Amino acid sequence: MADSAFPIPTDRTAVADRSAEGPALGALLIRLRALIALLVVFAFFSVLAPNFLSLGSMLIMAKHIAIIAALGIGMTYVILTGGIDLSVGSIAGLSGMVAGALILNGLTVAGWVIYPSIPLVMLIAVAVGGLIGLVNGTLVTRFGVAPFIATLGMMYVARGAALLLSDGATFPNLVGAPDFGNEGFAVLGASRLLGVPLPVWIVGALALVAGFVAARTPFGRYVYAVGGNARAALLSGVRVSRIQTAVYVISGTCAALVGLLVASDLVSAHPASGQSFELSAIAAVVLGGASLAGGRGTIGGTIIGACVIGTLGDGMVMMGVSEFWQMVIKGTVIVAAVILDQLQGRMGGSGDRG
Repeated sequence: MADSAFPIPTDRTAVADRSAEGPALGALLIRLRALIALLVVFAFFSVLAPNFLSLGSMLIMAKHIAIIAALGIGMTYVILTGGIDLSVGSIAGLSGMVAGALILNGLTVAGWVIYPSIPLVMLIAVAVGGLIGLVNGTLVTRFGVAPFIATLGMMYVARGAALLLSDGATFPNLVGAPDFGNEGFAVLGASRLLGVPLPVWIVGALALVAGFVAARTPFGRYVYAVGGNARAALLSGVRVSRIQTAVYVISGTCAALVGLLVASDLVSAHPASGQSFELSAIAAVVLGGASLAGGRGTIGGTIIGACVIGTLGDGMVMMGVSEFWQMVIKGTVIVAAVILDQLQGRMGGSGDRG
């Protein structure tokens, strides 16, 4: 009689174990795709791209990655609920233009022109992004508009509004004036702390807060619950509409922050700024392991995905790859990320959180 505590594997169980090794290994590789892709991309450009490993290049790359990561953080919350936000690039462009208009032209109130301080300028610009996110959320939850259509429409609305603010022109030289008390806009995007660009610190803090909220708070649990099964979440007492609206507000706010960082770094604002940012954000989120169907993904994964997209973009620029080929390669990466997401779903990917 065989000892039940130490079962002797039969030939059939051994074959079954060996057959399970393949799918298990494949699932693990797909789950770690962002990290593997980052290592491959980093190693590739370290060898082939001149000055890739120099300190100056790394700091510039870190700033670009921070921009993608900030957009990706907001996008992660939206995708976790099963939605999508195509308006983030246009919101970024509009928020930069709002800041530029307030710094150069001021705000007209009752016939008086008031020049807000820089903190107030940033607050207003971020509020504009949050307000557009609120409109997106309202369209999706109250009027039943599909997220793709609602945010696509708002993408054009925000882009058009940015063009209207200056008739399509750039707001240059956003340094402010001592007489108006609105100097110092460049500090946000162009200054450094301990040798590291300030945007990297800001987005790093944002990622820590966003990761904590997603993994450790009731709001985060509700976001995952809505994305996993909205009907079940509703029957469990979760206010699904409020959660869905809130994630679009978060996304719009993050996009507005990005617009401020870009405008501050360039000390100018252009209405076309932020164009195609939404694709980089979506690619970072999906490459980081989030499911477009909702309910699966992490902020940490999105940060790694942003590192891949940012490293790939800067590495190609350093190698002198033409802009047209860059678009082809980035588009291929996005399609590959979506395919891997589908494969992970078929393999029963777990609901990663945090």
